[in-house]
Amino acid sequence: MACDGGAQKKTYVSTINLELKPSTGQRTASVKGCRTENGTLLVTRLRDKENPALDRGKEVKPKRKTYISTGPLVEFLDPQEKVQVRVGESAQLHCSFSSVGPTASCWIHNRKKLVVDGECTHIETSSNSSILTISEVRAMDAGSYTLFVRNHRGTAQHTITLSIRDRPECPASCPYVSQLTPRSLVLSWRGPSYDGGSAITNYVVEMQSLGPSGTGDWTELTNQCKDTTYRVHSGMHSQGEYRFRVRAVNAIGVSEPSEVSDCIRMDTAVEPQEEPVLDVDIVTDSSHKVQDHYNIHEKIGVGKFGQVFRLTHKETGRVCAGKFYRAPVSRDKEAARKEIELLKQLHHPKLVQCLGAYDTRSEITLIMEYVAGGELFERIVDEHFEHTEPNSMQYMRQILEGVLYIHRKSIVHLDLKPENIVCVNATGTLIKIIDFGLARKLEPGRPLMVMQGTPEFVAPEVINYEPVALATDMWSIGVICYILLSGVSPFQGNSDAETLALVTAAAWEFDPEFDDITDEAKDFISKLLKKEKRSRMSCEQALAHPWMASSSSTSRVTKTLNKDKMRRFLARQRWQRTGKAVLALRRMAHLSHRSEGSDSPCSSASDSVLGREAEQAVASLEQQLRSQPSFFQAFHDLMEPCGATVHMACIIQGFPDPEVVWLLDDEPLEETERVQIQYKEDGLCTLTLAHVQPEDSGIYKCRASNYLGQALCSARLTVAR
Repeated sequence: MACDGGAQKKTYVSTINLELKPSTGQRTASVKGCRTENGTLLVTRLRDKENPALDRGKEVKPKRKTYISTGPLVEFLDPQEKVQVRVGESAQLHCSFSSVGPTASCWIHNRKKLVVDGECTHIETSSNSSILTISEVRAMDAGSYTLFVRNHRGTAQHTITLSIRDRPECPASCPYVSQLTPRSLVLSWRGPSYDGGSAITNYVVEMQSLGPSGTGDWTELTNQCKDTTYRVHSGMHSQGEYRFRVRAVNAIGVSEPSEVSDCIRMDTAVEPQEEPVLDVDIVTDSSHKVQDHYNIHEKIGVGKFGQVFRLTHKETGRVCAGKFYRAPVSRDKEAARKEIELLKQLHHPKLVQCLGAYDTRSEITLIMEYVAGGELFERIVDEHFEHTEPNSMQYMRQILEGVLYIHRKSIVHLDLKPENIVCVNATGTLIKIIDFGLARKLEPGRPLMVMQGTPEFVAPEVINYEPVALATDMWSIGVICYILLSGVSPFQGNSDAETLALVTAAAWEFDPEFDDITDEAKDFISKLLKKEKRSRMSCEQALAHPWMASSSSTSRVTKTLNKDKMRRFLARQRWQRTGKAVLALRRMAHLSHRSEGSDSPCSSASDSVLGREAEQAVASLEQQLRSQPSFFQAFHDLMEPCGATVHMACIIQGFPDPEVVWLLDDEPLEETERVQIQYKEDGLCTLTLAHVQPEDSGIYKCRASNYLGQALCSARLTVAR
């Protein structure tokens, strides 16, 4: 600070405050001055120490916002949950919200892609709403749309599901022959990956006749096939050559045709014979590729660990199945090799057989026997199949025989479910157990804990991340038997979380469908679906249970069971399998009632994780909010009487939250009992002066600052004498 010393030099040594000693009854005052080089003290101003508003000699800390809200960051007001339109129509997703202060928002599609204004998309955003309009919607537009709203307190989100009803996509695979005899054949195929937002009601099967006697035209064999298998038993000649294709049908329309099947020659048909199971050593070929020895045909299955294709051996013509593992990292490769080595040990007619393996630098492939009859439950709902309790008991016996074999080798399957029980052919009643991708060998003294499986079929100890045992498979067998007899899943909830909670509690009861089921069958299930694994029947005990020895002579036992619920169960299973063959239970690990650390086997990413583009877009919302301070509302000149209480108020905007300093004649004001400053989360900032005196008159300023800049608001206060 500089002071002008008249004729003396303007230089100074220091600025000092002197306190004058008061006489009795006098008020205390301070003197502000500066000394020149010759020591002369220049007094510049007297200040009343009982009037802190005039005391400008102290450093004052800036005022920061006070947050007292306990409500949500952003409150979404009666938001939409679902929107459904047909292809080609316009969809409008509307979301209103209330928020304190400015907001920034963005829409994210399927938690991966940022939605921006474009040819078919338009976004209208205000301070309290956002509307996303999609014109001429396409199938690819379906999915979740999440609105992220950012304010000064944080980020909130709301998701709207857009369902687009359209005719379905074509079946995911061409039809392939799962059974060929001189008189008939059975076609099988995979349903469409996307059903068009409306359930598949039936399939259209078409045939093309080739060869000298064929016309080459496509003819419709049926348009009322309800499942993904169809028996063709008429209209074919023993020397004929035929190709087939399939269309899917829903309430909206008919799909494009599937890929065309291979040419089928009827004169190559032979009567089906079950091949014996040989206990032979299987060698892994590490010097050749699968393509060196096999022709690769259509895809017949897909799962978490790989894809399965139909193969034919180039020399012998033998039909096989090849499981091509997805193994991009060494850990996945090791898991694939473990499954192959485990399958090499299994030689039983009720288990799918390993025929060979290829392990090269670029891929790992398991060669298995081709099991052509399709899934057991799909077979059961066929119109020509008689579904009775005795038949179900025979299927359960075969499952138990296969599981008993692996249990005697101390191997636990850990993924027993209807999809993994398949028929040997399309005409007989023999079954096999497939997919040993999760199977593990139990070792004495080394507890095994896993956190994978399918929610409806896993045992409570899996969800609780407790050691598994052979009895873990027995729980799954109990669930399969329950569904086989009723068509109802005993633990199916409205969500995976609810399903797992029901399993954990072992909360189940017999559905009304069991009114026509024998007490022996219900007792069989009851002794398997026990929460405590030590209380469950073993395979040996299950095979010796009275139900397995029950007679089928009574009319009650041989009554045909209702298939309607089974069809609904299968329809739901097909939909769930789209995009997730095996669910990672670690997403639901919080249901296990355990405290999980960062190294927990349940700590993997969940469905809430954003893709990279979406993550960057949400992070950029804070950048969009950033602004230098400004005054949305300023205060004005005031004239007040002596002794009054004065309020000055303004509303401040800016992000990051500005810091505020009040000044009187450019000197900072300090808070005291008489001088109060409040700065609330809505940006309202008030200065209150109690018992004002004439000395409080002057220019009052409010200065708001953040790293982007500052703003100033001022007004004059005049206190009348």
